[in-house]
Amino acid sequence: MIKGFQTVKIDVPGDVTIAASVGGSGPPVLLLHGYPQHRYMWRHVAPELATRYTVVVPDLRGYGESSAPRAGADGAGYSKRAMAADQVAVMRSFGHERFAVIGHDRGARVTHRMCLDHPDAVVAAAVLDIVPTLRLFDDTDQAFATAYYHWFFLIQAPDLPERMIGADPEYFLRTTLERWSAPGFTYDEDTLARYVAAFDADTIRASCDDYRAAAAIDLEHDRADIDARITCPLLVMWGRTGAMHRLYDVAATWRDRAIDVRAVAADCGHFIPEEQPRETLAALTTFLEESATW
Repeated sequence: MIKGFQTVKIDVPGDVTIAASVGGSGPPVLLLHGYPQHRYMWRHVAPELATRYTVVVPDLRGYGESSAPRAGADGAGYSKRAMAADQVAVMRSFGHERFAVIGHDRGARVTHRMCLDHPDAVVAAAVLDIVPTLRLFDDTDQAFATAYYHWFFLIQAPDLPERMIGADPEYFLRTTLERWSAPGFTYDEDTLARYVAAFDADTIRASCDDYRAAAAIDLEHDRADIDARITCPLLVMWGRTGAMHRLYDVAATWRDRAIDVRAVAADCGHFIPEEQPRETLAALTTFLEESATW
């Protein structure tokens, strides 16, 4: 799926199989994608990072070619705790006990939880275009609800959002990608076709469960860890034309949640690695060289 990378599938605890693209050599780096995409979103960034690092690019559970298990009665199947544990198991399957992790959107929320649950495994982390989930729900106002309407649509009880999205999934996906990108940025048709092909009934259901977990069990975990801080170096990136930048002081928000924060604003919308891969690579490379100690 990513040029020059090998595709593998790894069984992890919980009867889940994670699909991943793996390439390069050197210290290990894990790249986690966001919604509504899959690991192909790192296609411009991963090959360049692979000239210096061993790069593992998985699909989160419920997305792409990975398993899409049922959420369970309490939604724990899509808690960020479970999704983070998947990826730690993936890295350990390659012998990587300590690694850097870079996450965008949903992948960044998994990254946040991974830093709290597995601090000994994460040597450095980057979160792209998010602020903590608990902060978003605690501070919800009309501006946030308007910009992030999908947070409140996707969490509705099954199978209302699934049926509505399923009526025209290609329109929903294309519209989402277009509206969250900076004005003037367009996806090529090959990339859109890959995302549309993967946006099937299982992924639609699983991604709704991902958001439902964020509004329920993830908040329980976050409140229990309200005093915990990310202890590894943390890079925070956001898009200057994106809603997150308009709504929050992203860097200041993360400085309340982490000990060592570096901040970079990119000239783009929400989909930073796709809209501005060169800026993304420059920021990530500098951060990893200066901050990561494997």
